[in-house]
Amino acid sequence: MEKKLKKLEDKINYNFKKIDILISALTHKSFDPINNYEKLEFLGDRVLGIIISKKLLELYPNEKVGILDKKFASLVNKNKCYEIGKSLELDKYAIVGNNKKKTKVENKIISDCCEALIGAIFLDSNLEKVEKFILKNWNNHLKSSFTNVIDPKTKLQEYSLKTFKILPIYKLISNTGPRHKPTFKVGVKLKNTNFVYSTGSSKQKAEQSAALELLNSFKR
Repeated sequence: MEKKLKKLEDKINYNFKKIDILISALTHKSFDPINNYEKLEFLGDRVLGIIISKKLLELYPNEKVGILDKKFASLVNKNKCYEIGKSLELDKYAIVGNNKKKTKVENKIISDCCEALIGAIFLDSNLEKVEKFILKNWNNHLKSSFTNVIDPKTKLQEYSLKTFKILPIYKLISNTGPRHKPTFKVGVKLKNTNFVYSTGSSKQKAEQSAALELLNSFKR
């Protein structure tokens, strides 16, 4: 285990003073219902938002707030965190399941671990160190952000109206989890598709995520 974690530390270019924090950041509740990554994920999401917001203001000082908001949404969502987490191979380090039941390392777990890792680095060091980690891993995505960013829900709506003359159909499937940290599951479909599902910490985020999933399915 120690050797495996050292490999991850080399990959992220950060050595933890308290290795227990790193272990917590990789631990899913299916393995440990109490000492898992949920609180670190909560923290990491906020830290990521601060760093990306600050960087966008530096990169686009004359940009309108509406455009900055769209750029921000494209950089801090669950799909982007999954991309980063996958590039760091966090699925190989995630601690899931137990002796009685094995839990598959799903995309959401990889995304959650990525946010939890940010929270862990911040707790173990400071804002400067975690900023270095975030900007290194989000660098290409920041560079590729462009002025006319259209959010997935708007893009899907435009496509549906142009192709079928009707709006996409959204359906709320569930609202689970504690009040301070809910998880919404939403489905979306067009006239000629089945429902595609995704989750988010709000109904709006879940709809954006589901719209993106459906748009991405057109490219496959």
